[in-house]
Amino acid sequence: MNSKEQATGVIVVGVDASAGAKAALRFALEEARLRRATLHAIHAWQFGYIGATGFEGDLPVIGSTLEEFRAAAEHNLDAALHEAIPDVGGVEIEWRAVEGRPATVLIEESRHADLLVVGSRGHGGFTGLLLGSVSQQCAHHARCPVVIVPTPPERSADG
Repeated sequence: MNSKEQATGVIVVGVDASAGAKAALRFALEEARLRRATLHAIHAWQFGYIGATGFEGDLPVIGSTLEEFRAAAEHNLDAALHEAIPDVGGVEIEWRAVEGRPATVLIEESRHADLLVVGSRGHGGFTGLLLGSVSQQCAHHARCPVVIVPTPPERSADG
């Protein structure tokens, strides 16, 4: 986007380390480019009895401070963004790691958005479901239009 063009609108995308979230992130980036909108990449994480959720396996162990969990969530979000979209192509991106239930956080973010983009399945509980609980809740309760991006098929070693 050149300096004379102003971003018009906001697209919110939910991000975790799943293939579905990365596909949603790439879709949201292209949509933001087409609409000349600002992209808000949001990662919701929860602090619980056994640690934190969101980027399972990449967060501090039990006994770590809340600040350590927050810093790890922000680091992992930054890494996921760079992996999924190494070239933002002039799109303005704002990103935040927010403590809270993913659906609740994304629905709240949708109040100030023109579009909410989520993957069809993320790092939630029942990975075999056709539509994840977060995407389903967002589809029913968001305050703006919602795009649910299908999870890309896994590629075999053969190609």
